[in-house]
Amino acid sequence: MVTHPVAVWETLAESVRGVGKRRNQDWYDRKGSGAADDPLLLAVADGHGSAAYARSELGARFAVDGFMALAAEFGRAAVDCRAPGRLARLMAYARDDFPRTLVREWRRTALGHWARHRPVADEGAPEPSDDEKLLLYGTTLIGAVLTPALFTAWQIGDGDLAVVAHDGTLERPLAPAVEDLGDETESLCGPRAWRAVRTHWAPVFEEARLPRLVVLSTDGLSKSFASADGYGAFVADLGARLATDGGTAVGGLLPEWLAQASRHSGDDTTLTAALRPAGAAPAGGTATEREDGDLR
Repeated sequence: MVTHPVAVWETLAESVRGVGKRRNQDWYDRKGSGAADDPLLLAVADGHGSAAYARSELGARFAVDGFMALAAEFGRAAVDCRAPGRLARLMAYARDDFPRTLVREWRRTALGHWARHRPVADEGAPEPSDDEKLLLYGTTLIGAVLTPALFTAWQIGDGDLAVVAHDGTLERPLAPAVEDLGDETESLCGPRAWRAVRTHWAPVFEEARLPRLVVLSTDGLSKSFASADGYGAFVADLGARLATDGGTAVGGLLPEWLAQASRHSGDDTTLTAALRPAGAAPAGGTATEREDGDLR
């Protein structure tokens, strides 16, 4: 039998309100270590913020909370992803059923909140359509699941998933082929939002080929740089600082870095990141594979 080693990730996260904004319309969460029995889950969301999206800070929170619940289930299912036929079924679910379920649950939560908190000024007015109600909660979302055998991520709308691969190259696997113009972006409040969800599917057959660094951020960060090169340099420097100084030290500096970015972009700025320390000893949660390929 073969024992699969486990990567243990170091994580950090922070969010800063945009300059001159009354409230922060971003939300984020992170959970887990990345062990086989404890998948690492990361998510950030960016509520749209204008008057038409008056409850978007709630929409962002609903998006992150809903993603984390679904991602936890997905992570548990991925524990035995190397069992015969399992990987193909998981891929089909990740690319089709997961986005549909994510959008459906977000819509259900947002509509439920609207029903419980209907605006007083609307009393006696015609009932808005579901699409009109959901517009109030409009938000983007980026989420990722990392296990020793699988790295999967989803994105709708703007923001960035940046990955420093095992060989040190920087990738943005969910960047759209054509960048959105201005402040236009896809949103969970769109009538067929699941079709706009982009999926990154990356099975890992050797632990050494897991990414070194995964960074999820709202567009308040990337917009603060004059070019994509500036954003890439920030991600590379973040990884280097995490590797040398550790998460606690970098976490103490992160609020000021994001505040500086916010001063340039004028937007709420949120980041959550996970570093796989070089040479870290695997710890806990190993999966054991029989010679016939089945996991137990």
